Amino acid sequence: MAIHQSTDSCLPDFQDHALIGDADQIPVSAPTPIVSVSPIILPAPDRIVDLHLRVTAPVIGDELPIILLSHGQGKSNNLSSLNGYGPVANFWASHGFVVIQPTHLSSKSLNLGPDTSSDAPFFWRSRVEDMKLILDELYTIEDDFPQIQGRLDHSRIVAVGHCMGGHTVSMLLGARMIDPEDGTEVDLIEPRVKAGILLAAPGDGRGGEGLGEVLRDTFLKYHSHAEMTTPALVVIGDSDVPDLISRGPEYHADAYYSSKGPKSLLTVTGGKHGLGGVAGYDTAEAADDESPERLAMVQRLTWAYLRSRLYPEDPAWSEACFVLQKLPGLGRAEMKRV
Repeated sequence: MAIHQSTDSCLPDFQDHALIGDADQIPVSAPTPIVSVSPIILPAPDRIVDLHLRVTAPVIGDELPIILLSHGQGKSNNLSSLNGYGPVANFWASHGFVVIQPTHLSSKSLNLGPDTSSDAPFFWRSRVEDMKLILDELYTIEDDFPQIQGRLDHSRIVAVGHCMGGHTVSMLLGARMIDPEDGTEVDLIEPRVKAGILLAAPGDGRGGEGLGEVLRDTFLKYHSHAEMTTPALVVIGDSDVPDLISRGPEYHADAYYSSKGPKSLLTVTGGKHGLGGVAGYDTAEAADDESPERLAMVQRLTWAYLRSRLYPEDPAWSEACFVLQKLPGLGRAEMKRV
């Protein structure tokens, strides 16, 4: 894997924003062109509507690892769907991953009402089932996207989620909760997912402690990361104070502190809920948080983590963390093995 770093700080790489600043020092592989197809539609008879996907892939390469990307519950009309998260989806694809993005039933683009199903309006269970359906139908997806047919590595699959998508991914990684409808424990761990990244994800429910009035009696009240055993990187902003949570930014770090290792924690200096702008380009999702520099750091560190987690011989994560130590203005990383 060729590692790319800019040779002239005045001439950013074609993939990079001119304002990424010190994040340019964090090493990353040389980018390649990408191709994206949407919608790919998976039939889902037991779902309210069939599952619509966007798939983004590098135009070259074989045995490509796969990222399942779960969107959040943002304010915009379109980004919380397969049409969002271009800044990270395109970056990861240009550096060797195939990224698959579903439009979950909770998306504002579908505008389904709270009486649609028992897990509405967040559709917490349906979201996890969407990801499992994608894994069941990987060959169907390849058939519908000829440019990637035969090029995927079905043994190297990871999942990434932002905000509510982080809750979805945590369930795939082994987090558990109590179904608020019937009181049963919900365990939806997915062994085909080898690692995950939680971006500004919900923390532990703690019986409603720390949750605002609107969320106190929702499914989030019963969520726990104690059994989340799959390796994961938890990414938080040190200035992220959500409107509906009475706890501070540390709420989003629960997945790191409450679960067993191996886990890593990346804290974004000055980052709020958008982590510099992961959800979209120039959007209301990151109106007070947009930063090409913070975003570039998150792009590169998350890519490095996934590379080293899927390919243990690849030093991308340790090299990125080594550089980050010299850039405290961007963030800090920490790890635990058990």
